[in-house]
Amino acid sequence: MLKDEKAIVVFSGGQDSTTCLFWALETFKEVEAVTFNYNQRHIEEIECAKKIAKELNVNHHILDMNLLNQLTTNALTRDDVKIEEGEDGELPSTFVPGRNLIFLSFAAILASQVNAKHIITGVCETDFSGYPDCRDAFIKSLNVTINLSMDKEFVIHTPLMWLNKEETWKMADELNRLAFVREKTLTCYNGIIGDGCGECPACKLRKNGLESYLSTREGVKG
Repeated sequence: MLKDEKAIVVFSGGQDSTTCLFWALETFKEVEAVTFNYNQRHIEEIECAKKIAKELNVNHHILDMNLLNQLTTNALTRDDVKIEEGEDGELPSTFVPGRNLIFLSFAAILASQVNAKHIITGVCETDFSGYPDCRDAFIKSLNVTINLSMDKEFVIHTPLMWLNKEETWKMADELNRLAFVREKTLTCYNGIIGDGCGECPACKLRKNGLESYLSTREGVKG
């Protein structure tokens, strides 16, 4: 039964946030989405997010966050920085310092303007590449801070927090949206919709999760 309340989904047009959008549409009476333009490397994700929101008839906000690009140098905001996975405890070159802190704070400001109590984000501590701002402790802390700063009672939801990529694909399938998520979302760091380039870290993680889920599903059917 849908809660008689409104939600905002932090939405990139990728696998995780699109799965969260479908989860929100099944959970809340009214849902809006917000996408952030920070001059990211895979800028195609904004167009992808726009198309998905339009197809699903979801009110979509796009906020200009180019200041973030000016403040930090990393593989997601600079074409001349190579995409590399972290070694020996180091963060990957794709880590954008403060990104989720800023995005969720601005999402809360928007939520206050459109009278939404709930904020949904696809962060995950299971397959999080070591990003500190994807941890459950950070989300809980920020939720308290945002509420104190604005004297509100927002609730930040993280439907994928304890799921690996295989389980995230399972959730999309249970929502009857597996084909949609597979074919119409953009996870690839090189900006290729669907199954992506197959070579970047994001594509490998997505592909391995999908193959594992499909194998498990076929095994169950068999």
